[in-house]
Amino acid sequence: MARLFGTDGVRGEANLVLTPELAYRLGRAATIYFGKECKDGAEAPVIIIGRDTRISGAMFESALTAGICSAGGKAVVVGVIPTPAIAFLAKKHGAQAGIVISASHNPFHDNGIKFFGGNGYKLPDAVEDELEAIVHTVETDDTLYRASGAKMGTIEYRHDLVKEYIEFVKGTCKERFDGIKVVLDCSNGAAFEAMPAILRSLGAEVTVINNKPDGININDKCGSTHLEMLQQAVVDSKADFGIAHDGDADRCLCVDEKGNVIDGDHMLVICGQEMMAQGTLKDNAIVTTVMANIGFHKAVKSFGGKAEITKVGDRYVLENMLANGYNLGGEQSGHIIFGDFCTTGDGPVTALQTLSAIKRSGKKASELNELMVSYPQLLVNVAVKTKEGWETNAKIAEAIKTGEEELGSDGRILVRPSGTEPLIRVMAEGPDQAQLDKICHAIADVVLQQQGPKE
Repeated sequence: MARLFGTDGVRGEANLVLTPELAYRLGRAATIYFGKECKDGAEAPVIIIGRDTRISGAMFESALTAGICSAGGKAVVVGVIPTPAIAFLAKKHGAQAGIVISASHNPFHDNGIKFFGGNGYKLPDAVEDELEAIVHTVETDDTLYRASGAKMGTIEYRHDLVKEYIEFVKGTCKERFDGIKVVLDCSNGAAFEAMPAILRSLGAEVTVINNKPDGININDKCGSTHLEMLQQAVVDSKADFGIAHDGDADRCLCVDEKGNVIDGDHMLVICGQEMMAQGTLKDNAIVTTVMANIGFHKAVKSFGGKAEITKVGDRYVLENMLANGYNLGGEQSGHIIFGDFCTTGDGPVTALQTLSAIKRSGKKASELNELMVSYPQLLVNVAVKTKEGWETNAKIAEAIKTGEEELGSDGRILVRPSGTEPLIRVMAEGPDQAQLDKICHAIADVVLQQQGPKE
C-alpha cells in the first residue's frame, strides 16, 4: 500500500484522489492522536484549521471538522489564511495541532491536507506514520474512537485571528516603507487579505493584482510560478519592487525595479549579507539544498559566509537549521525560513525581510539583485522504466564523469531520481548554455538506455 502522506501532507485531485471521506478520517485520526497530549479530565484537544481559496476548500473544511468533532475534539476554524499563519496560531494559542487545506502552487482542481504540531513545526515522518495507521484503523472499523453525549466535539469560527497573524508579521519588520511603490501578486490565493493590509500599514504604496479569488483562478497564470504579469506590472508602473506569493503564501519570489526576478537564491544572498553585516546571522551560515545555483555559493563565499547543503525539500533545510542552531535557510523556489521568527516558510515574512534589507542598504533592488550572478541551468527529466540501481550503473557514472571533466570547476552536474514520479532528473549548470545542452542530453541519453524507457 502506497504511503498516504507525501512530501508535504496528503495531496491529490479533489473529490477523486483526495476525498471528503478521507478528510473526515484524517480529522478523526488527528483528534485521537493529539488527544493523547490532553491529560485525564483535561479539555478536548484543540485543532486550528485554515485553508486557501480553492473551490473544494470549504468541502474539506466541513469534512475535517466533522471528523474532529466525532472524536471529541475542538475545531477552531479560521477560514482563508496563509499556511504559515496556522503554524503561528497553533503555537501561540496552545493548540494541540494545526491543519492547512491547500495544494500550494498546484492548480485549483488539486487540494491537500497538511499538519503542524502544537509547536508550530511540520510533523516528522514517524508521527505521520502513526496518523496514517489510525486512518486505516477507523476506515476498517468505523465504530472505534467515537465520542458521544457531552463528550462530542465543538466548532468555533475565528476568522478574526487573521489580525493576530498580520500583527505578528509586521512585528518581524523594523522598517517602514513610506514612499516605496510595491506591486503585489496574491495569486488569487490565501494572501489576498493579509498581505495588502500588512504592506499598507507599513507605509508602502501598494498596487495589488490577482487578489479576486473565485475558487478556480488560484495560481492560474499568476503568482510565484508565473511571474510574467508581475514583471510587466512593475515596469509599467515604475514600481520599486514586486512581490509574488504562491497559492498558500508559504513562499514568495520578488522582482526588482527593472523587472528582473529575485528568486530564493538571490533573496538568501541579499538577506544573508545584511544579517551578517548586522551580526545576526548565526555562524555566518545559510542553509540551502543541492539545487542552489553555483552563483549562490560564489556570492556567499564572496562576503565571508558559508553554505550548508541539504537534500531537496524545505523539511531537510529546517532539520539542518534546528540541528545546528542556524537561523536562515531556504530554497531557490522562494520557500525561506527565518528561524528567529518562524517555524516554517513564511511568504509575507520573507517579502518584508527582503524589502527591509534593500531599504537599509540605501540601494535599488536591482543593485542588490546583482550581488549574485545566476549561472545558466538546464534540467532534463528522463522518463524511465525503473529508478532502481542508477547510482551503481557504470555507464551512467562514466557519462557523468565525462560531463564533469568538460565543465571543469565552473560548472556542476546533479543527477537524482524524482521523489514522486518515474523520472530521473539530469541537471547541469555552468557559464555556457550550449555546452550545458550538449552535456545534459548526452547524460540523459545514457540514463534512458540503461534504465529503460517508461512503458
